[in-house]
Parts: sequence; C-alpha cells; structure tokens
Amino acid sequence: MSTGNWTRRDFLKAAGCAAAGALAGRPAPAAGELPRKSPNVILVMTDDQGYGDLHCLGNQEIQTPNLDKLHGQSVRLRDFHVAPTCSPTRAGLMTGRSCNRTGVWHTIMGRSILRRDEVTMAQAFAAGGYRTAIFGKWHLGDNYPSRPQDKGFQEVLVHGGGGVGQTPDYWGNTYSDDTYFRNGKPEKHSGYCTDVWFDNAMKFIESSKDRPFFVYLPTNAPHGPYNVPDKYAQLYRDKGVKGPLANFYGMITNIDENMGRLMARLGELGLEDNTILIFMTDNGTSGSGFNAGMKGRKGSPYEGGHRVPCFVRWPAGGLLQAGTDVDELAANLDLLPTLVELCGLTMPKGPEVEGTSLATLLRGKGKLADRTLVTDSQRMEHPKKWNKSAVMNGKWRLIDGKELYHVGDDPGQTKDLAAKEPERVEKLRAEYEKWWEKTSTQFDEYCPIVLGSERENPSRLTCHDWHEAMPPWNQQMILRGPASNGFWAVEVERAGEYEISLRRWDEVLDLPIIAAGEGKAIKADKARLQIGPFDQTQDLTGDARAAVFKAKLPAGPAKLRTWFLGDNQDRGAYYVYVRRL
Repeated sequence: MSTGNWTRRDFLKAAGCAAAGALAGRPAPAAGELPRKSPNVILVMTDDQGYGDLHCLGNQEIQTPNLDKLHGQSVRLRDFHVAPTCSPTRAGLMTGRSCNRTGVWHTIMGRSILRRDEVTMAQAFAAGGYRTAIFGKWHLGDNYPSRPQDKGFQEVLVHGGGGVGQTPDYWGNTYSDDTYFRNGKPEKHSGYCTDVWFDNAMKFIESSKDRPFFVYLPTNAPHGPYNVPDKYAQLYRDKGVKGPLANFYGMITNIDENMGRLMARLGELGLEDNTILIFMTDNGTSGSGFNAGMKGRKGSPYEGGHRVPCFVRWPAGGLLQAGTDVDELAANLDLLPTLVELCGLTMPKGPEVEGTSLATLLRGKGKLADRTLVTDSQRMEHPKKWNKSAVMNGKWRLIDGKELYHVGDDPGQTKDLAAKEPERVEKLRAEYEKWWEKTSTQFDEYCPIVLGSERENPSRLTCHDWHEAMPPWNQQMILRGPASNGFWAVEVERAGEYEISLRRWDEVLDLPIIAAGEGKAIKADKARLQIGPFDQTQDLTGDARAAVFKAKLPAGPAKLRTWFLGDNQDRGAYYVYVRRL
C-alpha cells in the first residue's frame, strides 16, 4: 500500500528463549520473561463497520457510549486508510506490507491465504517475549502454514473462513452457541459470538497480567448475516430504524458494550495505564445508514470504502494529549512498525516492511515525510492494473487512474479536478506505476496449502479456497449444491502414501454424497481425483459418505482437483480431507 520503506533490523541471534525475548537496545531478560514496564497491546478491529458507524463521529442514530469514551481518551488518526475489503486489510495490518505482495487481494478463491514467508505482528511480539493471542476472525488461511498458530499466535480461538457460517467454519454456526477452533481443535461455546471473543480475551489478559501480552481481537461483527440478540435490534426498531440496519446497528452496540467491559476490566486489573489499546475497523461500512459525508462504501476506491476510524490510547506512554486529532495520511501498514517502536521490539528477519512508524506523530514530536499510499480492491483470481484503485498523497485522491479529487475541500468527492490538474494526475499515475511494478512480481504465484506436515495431519480443505472458479463460499451455498469446480494449490511436504477423502458434505454431518440433507440432492455415481501424477476414478455406492483414494505422492507443489460425476456437470467435492499415512 505504501511507497515508503521501513527497514527491518536483523533479528537478534542468541540461544534459547532469552534471545526470543530480546528487546532492541536492551539486555535480554530472563528466559520467557519481560520487564513489567513493557506495554501490553490490545488491538480491536471490527468487521464492515465504517467511519460513520459511531456516535462520536457524527452518527446520531447509533448508541456507542463506550467507544465514544475511548475516542475522548485517545489520539485519533483522522486520515487513516485500509483496504476496501476484509482479508487484504488483515494482511496489510499483520505484515506492514501491501496486501497484494503478501498473496492476499481477495477474500476467497485461494487469494486470502497469507504467503508462507510473511512475518506477522504476532511473530514480532512473540520474538520479543510477549504472550500472544487472537480471538475472532483471522481470514488469512485455514490451513498450515497460514493459520494464526503458524504465524506467531500462542493462543487461538477463531471461526473459520471470513465469517461465521462460511464454508471453512464449523458446520451449523449461527453467531450464538457455536463451535469455534481453539488452537486448531473444535470447541463448543455458549453465548453470542462477540461476547465469546471478549470473554476469552479477558480470561487471557487475566492470566497474563504479570507479563506483557499482545491481544488481537478482530470481531466478525457487524459483518453479515446480521444476526444479533433481538434486544439489540429492537433498541433501533423502537427508534424507527428499518430492516437490516437495525440489526447492523444492534451488532455495533453489542460490540460497544463489550468494549466497555474490556476497558473496565483493564482498570480493575491495574493494567489500563500501561496498555496500548487500539480500536479500528477493517473497511468501509456495509450498512445503509450514515456515512460521514463520504462517497462509497465497502469495496469502493472512494474514501468511504477505505477511510476508517483508528483510536490509540496509552495513558502512560507519553502520547499526545487525550482527545487530540492527527490529520496526516496514515494506513494499516503503519501499525506494525509503530508498535515495534513503541514497545522496543526487534523485528524478525523477513520481507521488507513498507509501513512507516507513527510513533513521532503520536508523541507530537514531528511530522512524516511526504508520502504516497495506494489501496485497491482486486476481487479476482489475477489482479488487474488500476482496478478500483486510490492513489493518495496528502488530501489528493486519484481514483482508477482517471478521476482526481481534493478531499480537504471536497470530502464527498463530487468535483473531478483531473482536467484542471493534469500535471498532478501524471505525478500520481507515476507513483502508482512504481508501486505496481514492485507489487505485481508474484501475482501468478499461488500460496499453497501444505499437505502431510506434522503441524496439520489430516488437512481439511474446503471449496472456499478453490482457484479459477467462483466457489460456494458459505454453507447456505453448499446446501444448494451448485455445479462449480476449481482446484486447490497444494504442496506435498514429503513423499509418501496419502489417504484423500472427497466429500459433498462436511465430515461432521456424516451424510451420503447424494443425500439432500437440509438442502438439495446431487447426482453422482463416480468420483475422480487428480493430484500431480495421480489421476483415478472410482464408482460410488448410494450410501457412500466419501470417495476415498489412496495415492503415492511425490513431494512438491501440485494442483488438487476433484469431480463428482453423474449429471454431466462439472461439480467438485466441496470438502476434501487429506491424511499422510
């Protein structure tokens, strides 16, 4: 996203946990420990909540008293930008790099999987001796080597895919009383999803109060479907808010209540002063209400698609006075280098970080150098140049390489100044060209799911990650049994014999391939599996739950493709389980 650079320092090399806990410029603490003065970090990011979905930012219909309070206690980044959709924002946030360079530019189709060599914020904190945890939505890969537990998180409680009820999620989740994945294993929970994430985050914080911790709390709410306990939606229906917007606002009010509980608990534990608490959202609103005068919503290259709130509170950290606005251009990529500097960490070796530390801005001790940022939306298999792009410099915005706006004078982006400012258009186009040249070098590469690893055996593959086809990416689509097919990009870690089971239904349902279940029956009398040199077809019996193949596979990259045959349609197995024997 950024054309600026922030250079990674070499990872301190020494033996054991003391090296992993070393801090930049300080002696390494005892193994597994850090001095208590190191700040804790809690990063809360909500899903599909836009800049205008807060009372403190102008929305007169919504009730967010706790977030309003945090707003008053924080330094506020007023010109803060992310990607226009979910996974890309998460990739940029976690790595400090343009999402498109990390392999993540879509939310499905195998293009929401983080590259194996990317180094995350959690890995930086873990290397610095912090306890690390995630509660909520990951959406950067459901298989090794891209799961949160593979990327530096020591405690993990997440749903699958990009939302509760999507194809990789535990079957039948509905936002309440669901089963989530704790460190890779399914675990049943009681209560509403957002309450569960905050409850577990607070338990982790309580167990970590004597040493520094990093908690990443990305909620799936208020992403659709807009399921919320009725009392929250009724609060808005009583005010005359119509349809799904009442549920959407209700989900945000529930988040607000949980933020209040979290902030109160930090105070009770004596952790409030030395905890960096950050609140942000992942893209523009998906609601239909107040949009703070901006053009565009989720998915849009206009300001409303990617400008989001970002509040930073650290009472003991010497930041600007609470309630101060910072108007300089900033982005999600900047939070990783910012936290590394504020917490005195050393960044592990890895790919170049492109974000810029905002520490001097937050402390009121300087300004950033002139910079140009690029964000875009690429909801396709292979990115397309200029597609839904915004090039940002100061208050100037170049949209799709053609339209030019000055959002300082024209926040609604109603006056295209391209004809009046041709030199500025060419300058911003040149900045985009430099960014594209650097960003596009790996667009034809896949981020493979690794099979046969000790870290994940068996592997559960879902059609959510099919390449070159629009997959059934949620469970309601699976129920309809669409005739769709693609392939998984995989890498066989070691040569050997593998058992590969093809299923139409998730294994937990234990239904025959041709059964209707609660959806539509499909016709299938044969199944075919192709992976590397292996290509075999077998007959199916009417009660078969799975087509099970045994294949001797060589190590290395491969495409895994499946078919259920019987009605002259190209339909793949929506679920595939792969076990190294």
